[in-house]
Amino acid sequence: MIGNTIGLAALALGWRRSIWTWPAQFLSGVILVGAYASAHLSGGVGKQLLVIGVALWGWRQWQRGRRQARDGSIAVRFATWRERGVLLGGTALGTLAVGGLFVAVPDLSWNPWPDAYIFVGTLAAMVAQARGLVEFWFAWLLVDIVGVPLAFSGGLAFSGLVYVIYLALVLWGMRDWWLRSRVNTPALEGAAA
Repeated sequence: MIGNTIGLAALALGWRRSIWTWPAQFLSGVILVGAYASAHLSGGVGKQLLVIGVALWGWRQWQRGRRQARDGSIAVRFATWRERGVLLGGTALGTLAVGGLFVAVPDLSWNPWPDAYIFVGTLAAMVAQARGLVEFWFAWLLVDIVGVPLAFSGGLAFSGLVYVIYLALVLWGMRDWWLRSRVNTPALEGAAA
């Protein structure tokens, strides 16, 4: 509960473009590593270890990126078509690789393909967030579409509730970043009205 609640706070901080989103992600990941390890869910431990690594990288990216926005926060923008292709291609290939691993080693996941999709989608979203890309919200939305029903059907009601709250934050954050991207940069590839 504590790790997921801090994860919610991290998403809310990301919406506000606060650099503190990354320490919150890091702390959430550390707590969830312990929770997953105690439940013998090695796939969850692996995901959280990658989340911790991306949180450290994201902190560094945002430290540099804060100088780019007028208000001292992180500047946000839409991805270029090339960046979108890399994100989509990497997510698809990553999902196939992780799903294959989960199928080959059943102890890593009780639901290999949806878990692989959520695992890789979460990492793709965090990488896009670290780069200040509005598309990070779309990636979270796609993760939530699978994560909410999966959590409830797996008997993880609290996690399902957390995903529902994530969904609301994602929609608000998406709108905010979308509007801010139009203020911070005059013309963006792929952001036509």
